[in-house]
Amino acid sequence: MRFAKLRLHLAVGLSCLGLMLSCTTAAWAQSSFTVEQVLSSPFPIELVAARQGSRVAWVFNAKGVRNVWVADGPDFVHSAHQLTHYSADDGQPIASLRLTPDGKTVVYALGSELNDAQESANPESWTKGAKQQVFALDVDAKDKQAAPRLLGDMGCPDEDCEDVEISPDGKLVVWSAKKKLWLASVDGKQQAKELASVRGAAVEPRWSPDGKHIAFVSQREGHSLIAVYDFDGNAVRYLAPSVDKDSMPRWAPDGKSIVFVRTAGEEQKRPLIPVRPEPWSLWIADAATGAGRLLWRSGEKLEDSLPGLTEDGSLNVAADGRVVFASEHDGRNHLYSIGIGGGEATLLTPGDFDVEDVTLSADKTWLIYSSNQYSSDKADVDRRHLWRVPVAGGAPEALTSGETMEWTPVQTGDGKSILCLGSTATSPAMPYEVTAKGREMIAAQALPSDFPSSSLVTPKQVIFQSDDGLTLHGQLFLPRKAKGKIPGLVFMHGGPIRQMMLGFHYMDYYHNAYAENQYLASRGYAVLSVNYRLGVMYGRAFREAPNTIWRGAAEYKDVLAAGRYLQALPQVDGEKIGLWGGSYGGFLTAMGLARNSDLFKAGVDFHGVHDWSVFLTERPYFGNLALRPPDAEAAVKLAWESSPNAYVSTWKSPVLLIHGDDDRNVPFSQTVDLVQRLRAQHAPFEQMILPDEIHGFLMWRDWVRAYTATEAFFDRTLNRGEKIGSGDWNSR
Repeated sequence: MRFAKLRLHLAVGLSCLGLMLSCTTAAWAQSSFTVEQVLSSPFPIELVAARQGSRVAWVFNAKGVRNVWVADGPDFVHSAHQLTHYSADDGQPIASLRLTPDGKTVVYALGSELNDAQESANPESWTKGAKQQVFALDVDAKDKQAAPRLLGDMGCPDEDCEDVEISPDGKLVVWSAKKKLWLASVDGKQQAKELASVRGAAVEPRWSPDGKHIAFVSQREGHSLIAVYDFDGNAVRYLAPSVDKDSMPRWAPDGKSIVFVRTAGEEQKRPLIPVRPEPWSLWIADAATGAGRLLWRSGEKLEDSLPGLTEDGSLNVAADGRVVFASEHDGRNHLYSIGIGGGEATLLTPGDFDVEDVTLSADKTWLIYSSNQYSSDKADVDRRHLWRVPVAGGAPEALTSGETMEWTPVQTGDGKSILCLGSTATSPAMPYEVTAKGREMIAAQALPSDFPSSSLVTPKQVIFQSDDGLTLHGQLFLPRKAKGKIPGLVFMHGGPIRQMMLGFHYMDYYHNAYAENQYLASRGYAVLSVNYRLGVMYGRAFREAPNTIWRGAAEYKDVLAAGRYLQALPQVDGEKIGLWGGSYGGFLTAMGLARNSDLFKAGVDFHGVHDWSVFLTERPYFGNLALRPPDAEAAVKLAWESSPNAYVSTWKSPVLLIHGDDDRNVPFSQTVDLVQRLRAQHAPFEQMILPDEIHGFLMWRDWVRAYTATEAFFDRTLNRGEKIGSGDWNSR
């Protein structure tokens, strides 16, 4: 979840965990597997394909140990192997994985992005600190134990950490860090150096097809520009400069023009409470002269705002000069294409669904995408499958179907194979080759032999309504065997622009949460994972619902509806309903305990937001009366009334607070402040603080500790009805 610059920190202090972890559940709720087992599968990310040949690469995170893997077609299954040899659960992630065009070398960033203090995350608390650096490693090197070669330090804020781009000839790499562009040679002979001295922050570098130029975004005060750096010149060139914000530069295949997105520049004294449209347009500029013209313009309604669901992955210049982009002007996130000369845009993906991951085929004539459109099962609205459609228009073709899920599609450079990541309800995320018969798992040897697939349950899709008539989707996890009435738990995802699905999730944070819900079900709980308003894949009106977040928190109605749905189930003990969630789900957990301790008898709040008003008053212009929005006081009041802290006086139920104190999304101070308020009210709470951890825990063992503590806390408070300390965790 992000609001302004929300920070999310994960911290774990032991406090009374020795007591918590020693607890056992009742005999009827004994699990056939452990938290460690259900979290043991290697999670795949960063699937990429070389532009030539059939090589692909990805990153596996196996119990916190991250390594690059590669595979070659046509026999991806038997050629898959580990390339790097990292061996510790040390909290140092691998990101920005790239293959050189010929596939002979991988380039990647190792380490976490920087926080506001310009520090890379260091959850191991090393005395020398940690760095984020860029490395390269040759895939076919004779020395299979060769160490990756360092290309240079990276160190960038979170939103820019994907800006690593390799030149078309595979010899150079450029990336954005510390507001500058840095250039290094892939062979390591030329260490990173600053590319050019340019005002503002330089981000989003993109190589020209001939490798002689780099387009990038120059972020300025209140506006941004598209700039072009020439390797044989001595000055940068700006494309159609204006007072607006330009972003997402995309070169045409012939290298003569650049397409980019334009949105409005910043407006001072803009009222905060009304939600206003954010119109946008596509521009095209001559790369040599900088002269630009309007290509396409959105409407002026709310649904015409710049879509964020596909981020910038949907904007491409494809074959025959077709510009592909996403728009939500019909209420759904769909793909369109328009000729580079202009004209009417062609709708490529009609229907009552949303598009998510998007990539171009190797020959740039097809779009391959993931969506939740109906394939063979109406429950596909809560899954993902792969489709393809010609960039010029035509009938979309399903590439996968059934009770599986697929995401992150790529096509090999030779155009012969499509690969993806995928999962099912009981099998974790893994890489797959898409075949005529369906899909075939790659690197199955990486799966632990004791991963408990056979002991997991298939969650049931449930559809119910909030009290204002909004239709909600959820996944209900029920124990295989249970005697008598069982306790119930509501799970809320973070984001909030997320969707929980009928299987293991495509994001590591929620892949872990899905595993925890499976574990909780195995321990005898009925768990309802609710897709509340503000989530994705149910249309823009659902995702951008009115009176939500700090403007009224109407999404809390959906949490109440989920709790009452659980209460009404015949197998559930209506007096033993709890709730848990992280980030935005932590906010909703706190809301439930603060406003409805009569319904929610216990909760576990992972790094939640507890006071929205802080994020408004921390904005720079709030201290400047000349720039202050006219509705500033009303906005702060509304934000406070939309926060859990406003209802602490009615917070009676026990809570376990889990937070890392280097959170870069939700400030750790949100939990610090809440604890003082709970103490003053003598409300029962316990805390697990993880020093130097960030929002999405970087160390596997921290997930294990936090999730083990979660189940133990619910066992004590819901199952056993034990009383916990009033206000001070040291009281136990």
